[in-house]
Amino acid sequence: MPDGIEALLTSEEASRVLKIYPKVLERMAKRGEVPALKVGKFWRYRVSALDAWINSRLQSGSQPCRIETQS
Repeated sequence: MPDGIEALLTSEEASRVLKIYPKVLERMAKRGEVPALKVGKFWRYRVSALDAWINSRLQSGSQPCRIETQS
């Protein structure tokens, strides 16, 4: 793979990273809620873009976070 080109994840791969269903992720991508690229009829995702998106959501406080503790 040439330098500077990051491998893209499929919806199934990215959904496993985010722990959501692939169809939910694709709907979010279609609405522009998550960084994604449409290649033909398929959605693709960069790990670095997903990581930056998660971090920006956490820092802005726009997405509530739940921290589960063990009792």
